[in-house]
Amino acid sequence: MVNTKLVETLIQVIHTLSTEERFLLEEKLFLETSNISTKEISQLAMVGGSFDFLEHEPELYSLEDGEPV
Repeated sequence: MVNTKLVETLIQVIHTLSTEERFLLEEKLFLETSNISTKEISQLAMVGGSFDFLEHEPELYSLEDGEPV
């Protein structure tokens, strides 16, 4: 259940903040989310669609290419 009244009240309070206070609020809110994990990046790459074009690219290399390591 969305608490619309609380959200509206928070927005009103945020609008009363000074520029410095808003900057501090943004810093506190986004500090924890700025450290994206490797798992989150991998999930984003998988579902984001940025690499979908690779599905239609020809296979250029195989296991038989190169020398064994």
